[in-house]
Amino acid sequence: MTNSTTLSRAQLTAQLVAMGIELDEDEVQTTGDVAARTLAGRRVLALTMPGLLDDLEGLQLVGMNVDAVLIGGADEGEETGRIFSYLNLNRAFHELEAGAELYCLHKNKWWQTADGPRLDTGAFVAGLEFAAGVEATVLGKPSTAYFEAALAALDAEPGLTWMVGDDLEGDCIGAANHGMRTILVRTGKFRPDEVEASTSQPDAIVSSIAQLPDWLEANL
Repeated sequence: MTNSTTLSRAQLTAQLVAMGIELDEDEVQTTGDVAARTLAGRRVLALTMPGLLDDLEGLQLVGMNVDAVLIGGADEGEETGRIFSYLNLNRAFHELEAGAELYCLHKNKWWQTADGPRLDTGAFVAGLEFAAGVEATVLGKPSTAYFEAALAALDAEPGLTWMVGDDLEGDCIGAANHGMRTILVRTGKFRPDEVEASTSQPDAIVSSIAQLPDWLEANL
């Protein structure tokens, strides 16, 4: 399960298969796929990355007089500046003022790149919430519904399921709040000071997902 908003589920699956991971497309849970199911049949103003549009097929994507505003993610390209321009954000604000509901694929504050952290769309979501006096429905991690969907797909009990990820808030705390066990990896978004300051701790911390099999064998 991923909060990635720059690629479609088919593209993400192809990347994982290219890495040598054996899986089918329906074994990858994306926020775009959940958004398509949640907002089916509704008129939607979608401020999302182009790569995600394949997952939103079937939605009525329009520019005004909408039932819902959907905020996606960001990348480092010029496309992000175009999508989250003042014109588009102001259009979203007016639609919310007119009664549209606000949804976001996630509310991440930042995301990790090879050059360091980059501002994510949580800032835009918070701005629209503040301006329009509404609260966004988060479709991806750390929402309970997103974890419930993953558990349902696995036919698994929360207490017998482990969430492994590099995001303390989105992965570990979100999963723990749903009764799952958690392992934090020291890659990507991992920040030691964030872990020290948090009142919620993962069940384990490993340096790499490559160490996971050995850790599970030694501790379970």
